[in-house]
Amino acid sequence: MQLLKTEGVDFSIVEYQKKIITEDEILEISRKLGLRPKDFVRKLERDFKENNLIECLEDDHRMTQAMVEYPKIIERPIFIVGEKAVIARPPEKIFEILG
Repeated sequence: MQLLKTEGVDFSIVEYQKKIITEDEILEISRKLGLRPKDFVRKLERDFKENNLIECLEDDHRMTQAMVEYPKIIERPIFIVGEKAVIARPPEKIFEILG
C-alpha cells in the first residue's frame, strides 16, 4: 500500500477475509490474472491442508467453491486495474499492469 501511496495511485482495499467473496468474483479475478483458480491459492495455508483441498486443485469449480468457503487460501495481495490483475508479491509487480 505504501508503494501505491508513494506513486500517487488511487486505490481501494477489498478485505475478502471480512467481506464474503463470491464464486463469480473469484472467476473474474482468475480471468484478469490469466490464471486458473488453483494458481492463486496458498497451498501452505492451514485451511488448505486441514481440509485436504489438494483434491480440488484440478477442478476449477470445486477449487472456486473452496476459495469462497476458506478465503484465507486466496493468494494476496491481488492488485486489479481495469481488466488486468497481478499478484503483488513482490509489491513492484504492480508496475506490470500500471504501464
